[in-house]
Amino acid sequence: MNPPSDRTAPADGAARRRDVLSWIAACVAVVALGAVAWACLTAWEAIVHGHPAYAVLLGLTALLAAAGIAVALRGARPRTALRLTARIALVIAASSGIAVVAWLRPYPVVEPALAAMHSDDRVTVTESADRIVFSPTGEPFATAVFFQPGALVDARAYAAVLRPLAEAGHPVVIAKQPLGIAFLATGAFDAARSVLPDASAWVVGGHSLGGTVASLQADQADQVAGLLLYASYPASDIRESLTADVLSISGTEDGLATPEKITASAATLPADAEFLVLEGVSHAQFGAYGPQPGDGVPQVSDETARTWISDASVMFVDDAGAD
Repeated sequence: MNPPSDRTAPADGAARRRDVLSWIAACVAVVALGAVAWACLTAWEAIVHGHPAYAVLLGLTALLAAAGIAVALRGARPRTALRLTARIALVIAASSGIAVVAWLRPYPVVEPALAAMHSDDRVTVTESADRIVFSPTGEPFATAVFFQPGALVDARAYAAVLRPLAEAGHPVVIAKQPLGIAFLATGAFDAARSVLPDASAWVVGGHSLGGTVASLQADQADQVAGLLLYASYPASDIRESLTADVLSISGTEDGLATPEKITASAATLPADAEFLVLEGVSHAQFGAYGPQPGDGVPQVSDETARTWISDASVMFVDDAGAD
């Protein structure tokens, strides 16, 4: 009896062949694992000290990528139009997801912010999964500060510029935002008020996108005495509804919240809002996280910029609490 020809061989063998789409899917999964590895290698401390949402996202991405490699290397089953369409859609969705995961990588903190995270005889620093708190060791003032970081920036990056507020007697709460996006931390201010129930007034502030969300929170919440904007502006017109004092601090070398955008924002803020424009200061100098794509080139040192910003902030919070 003649052996069966290839045409009469069991269909299962042919069904498991590794087609082009399987290899593409495997390559996409490998790229996903590479994106996870890159994020961990370049921003591990920021991930560990950040809100856990991004760490969870990285873990899920790694698991899905490993599963995708295993499935892709098994080869393709007999294809139908529906099955083929679904597989193509999954590959496209996975590719988009990889781009999002990579984009969400946080900007790691640099000195002197890390040094400012240590407690001493003037300030006690506590850190949890969703916030950093700077508490004066002496009798605190009744006005506290709540701060929203810029998009994707490690919350610790603002420790050095905001710590002087706590040294001056004002408790400070810095939000750790899910995935580093302030719009995902709109409830963080209410949580901060529960942490500091003795504060009778608040100055709400933020950097860049964080300041935009802080503007919404200041406009909608009570007990807000001031709005402190670092290289930021509101997303909508709040000039009639906002009753708090406003200080906008910006830099002439900011390539993101440009001087033109800051000037235009005056029309959206109360008429008595103060605008402090710092000569030579860039966008990234409002925190300590290194250069930022699209930013301008600073013309003053980070230390000088930080001192200017901190001194102006302390004066503003002191005055807001005195009203």
